[in-house]
Amino acid sequence: MKALVVYDTNHGNTQEIAEEIAHALGSSVSAVSVEKVKQNHLSGLDLFIVGSPVIGSQPTEKMVKFLDGLSKGQLKGTGAAAFDTRMKPFFFTNAINKIETKLKNAGADVLEKEKFWVKGAEGPLLKDELERAKKWAGGLRIKISGD
Repeated sequence: MKALVVYDTNHGNTQEIAEEIAHALGSSVSAVSVEKVKQNHLSGLDLFIVGSPVIGSQPTEKMVKFLDGLSKGQLKGTGAAAFDTRMKPFFFTNAINKIETKLKNAGADVLEKEKFWVKGAEGPLLKDELERAKKWAGGLRIKISGD
């Protein structure tokens, strides 16, 4: 399975989740900062996962700019998933939905989306969130590869 996790992070929490997801998907899967991802990283993927912290109920500006740069149909035939990191209690936010919409606009088949929780605006992650990320990644791997 060829997969990639692209993330943005402000305080390291989203990066931790992204790296846990990549690790759970296998040694050939990388978690790459949105600032370092190149368009050629996106070709031939079986699974593309995008994650962002929630900032003002939206994904980060860098993530929105990256997603806006995807061309219509660029991800056709690619399974995708979206996640965000947010505080509890959560108020209305459409960050994860915005990521999902932009992935679909690029032709991806969005399989799932998930919310991961942080304590306070800067974190840390709440207890067991890394374990939840690992299990979520395992479920995605099964959906893509069947094993």
